[in-house]
Amino acid sequence: MLEVRAQLRPTEFSDVESLIFESEGMESWNLYENFDDKGYWLQGVFESESDAISGKQRFESLISIESSLVISELEDKDWKESYKEHFKPWSIGNLHWAPIWLKEEYSIGEDEEAVWLDPGMAFGTGNHGTTRLCVEALMEFNASGNDVDEARLVDAGCGSGILAISAAKLGFRHIEGFDVDGDAVRIAEENATLNEISNIRFSTCGLVEGLGKGSIDCLLANILANVLVSNFRLLIDSVAPGGWLILSGILREEVDDVASHFRSEGDWESERINQLDEWASIRLVKRLR
Repeated sequence: MLEVRAQLRPTEFSDVESLIFESEGMESWNLYENFDDKGYWLQGVFESESDAISGKQRFESLISIESSLVISELEDKDWKESYKEHFKPWSIGNLHWAPIWLKEEYSIGEDEEAVWLDPGMAFGTGNHGTTRLCVEALMEFNASGNDVDEARLVDAGCGSGILAISAAKLGFRHIEGFDVDGDAVRIAEENATLNEISNIRFSTCGLVEGLGKGSIDCLLANILANVLVSNFRLLIDSVAPGGWLILSGILREEVDDVASHFRSEGDWESERINQLDEWASIRLVKRLR
């Protein structure tokens, strides 16, 4: 087995993620964030040297990154075993994210919940600063006295469904998630089944279709900053009075510009910006009329 590997800049992560999961023939590639060295990594695993060279050349023809892709020998184990090295259990409060292969040995407390992750899942593992920021906001929504039994939560751009599944584990009952990528939605549905979650309605669509109904009590939009800005009016109008708009997928240097678009157009009771490493999120609460 051979590995093609490169470190990514935070600004490159989202573009590479989109390439891998929206392009045909990219099944050999994975992305992960290593919290030990605060690094973002790209990894491709191939059976032969010729496959590794071809894979490297194809990747380089599709997108440019600052670091060079390096081919090296990989220990004699399949790619899923290699992938396991990068994903360790982590938690926020009483909610844990853990690999499915540890399900029989990873213990959680009586009042705690776990989101189980498939070892072959190459994105949306929760091991990303933007995901953590969103989960913290969900926990705050819960702790602020909002009725999660009745609140309508929508995960816009749900990816592999980790945020929607996390919301279900936190007690939300009325959950929807959508993404333009049909493969992402399929994986989201598989991950919900893996976690024995049945109260999430996933669909393949864009922001206009997914948000068209409006009256959302908790709207998560963990999307690229430019997409948030270009759709700020739609996102604002979709939130019910008293509802929360949680924006993430925003780099630290972009957050002030993104916040200004939403701040000037919405009738907000409160606003807060949270930051984690290179990433930021914005939490806006719409004023009750």
